[in-house]
Order: sequence, then structure tokens, then C-alpha cells
Amino acid sequence: MAEHELRTEGAGAVRRRLVSIIATIARWIGTLAAVILTAHVVLTVGGANPENGITKWVRGWADSLVFGFQDLFLPDDARTKVLVNYGLAAIVWLIATSIVVKLIRRLG
Repeated sequence: MAEHELRTEGAGAVRRRLVSIIATIARWIGTLAAVILTAHVVLTVGGANPENGITKWVRGWADSLVFGFQDLFLPDDARTKVLVNYGLAAIVWLIATSIVVKLIRRLG
């Protein structure tokens, strides 16, 4: 192979590796967001102590990740409200993450 072809092949490998790393990071971020939202649902529906440090920490992060979903549905029961709205937000995070990762891989 010519020297130019070797450099081009090396650059292609580096680019593929970089795209793979970016896609993996995006996947982890989206998955972590969905896990935090799901943990909030489990803690709330399960009746965890709302004054516990872990519960407060999870709720704080979940409130940051729920975006506009926190009051999308307004059932009378507070636990059902969290289950539906935060659960839906977790599902949206997973779907959006999947789409973003596919786009990253396709464009990369």
C-alpha cells in the first residue's frame, strides 16, 4: 500500500473509534437519566421516606431530568402522578437516546 493510503486508513479508524466513543457516552447519559427517573418512581410509589438523603438526592436529579413531563398528566393521587409522568419521561429518554445514538453512528 502507498503511504497516503495507510494514513487515510489510519484516519478512518480513528474517526470510527471517536464516533463509537461519542455514541457510547450518549447511550450512557440517556440510560443514566432513565435509571434516575425510574428510581424516583420506585422510591415514590414504594413509599420511601421523602426526608431520607438518598430519596432527596434522587428526587433532585429526577426533577432536573423530567423536563416538561412532571405535570403532563394530573391524576388525583400524587404517587400515580409520579408514576405516569416520570415513567413517561424515562421512556422518552430511552427512545430519544436510541435515536441520537443511531444518528451519531450514521453521520459518523
